[in-house]
Amino acid sequence: MSREHDGPSMALVVRKDLKLSAGKVAVQCSHAAVSCALVARKQEPRLMERWRTNGGRKICLVTDDLESLKQIMIDAKSAGLITHLVKDAGHTEVPSGTITVLGIGPAPKGSIDGITGKLKPY
Repeated sequence: MSREHDGPSMALVVRKDLKLSAGKVAVQCSHAAVSCALVARKQEPRLMERWRTNGGRKICLVTDDLESLKQIMIDAKSAGLITHLVKDAGHTEVPSGTITVLGIGPAPKGSIDGITGKLKPY
């Protein structure tokens, strides 16, 4: 396995039950990625730099519903990982305040895999 795939990673977990369009998923995942990166830049600057220099690996995963998304967030926070829940503004596909995506990381790939390993790719 190459060093790039061993480096830090970020997971973007999307709720399947909302049936969001591909464009909406892309935007919501972008919100999560940017927010997580900004937190990492302040709280974990060395990890952030390793993540960036290793290609900024991200993976988009899917979970069933809000309850499962919140449990993943609890597990990630308990592991000390950076998290960000995206709440939609409500201008297009879902009502204002709807939680759409959970961002996790950047963090060591193994730590993220320990939380998200059973999820399927989006």
